[in-house]
Amino acid sequence: MILKERTVEQYTERSGGKGTMQIERLLSAQQLGEHVKMFAKVTIDINSSIGIHPHREDGECYYILQGTAKYSDHGKESILHPGDCTFTPAGESHGIENIGDEPLILMALIINA
Repeated sequence: MILKERTVEQYTERSGGKGTMQIERLLSAQQLGEHVKMFAKVTIDINSSIGIHPHREDGECYYILQGTAKYSDHGKESILHPGDCTFTPAGESHGIENIGDEPLILMALIINA
């Protein structure tokens, strides 16, 4: 099955972050089933971020495709580049900021705990 229809959502100051971003959902809720909450391509615009937010009942993975990010992993900050992968398990928090001079593009996968 080839999927060409996608939903793209625009956000401003997501989770208390700054600036703008887009989430392109690659699979519908029906396709994801009960174990996966979201599989999406995320674009965080220049000088924008997703604020630090908790994951109470799910875990989230980011895979960086393009750009440079400052990543907060449960209070510890790191710089991420294309090819870097993160995982935030249930019970922890994270946030990400585009610190580069191009859009930050990543794949995001949220898995129900």
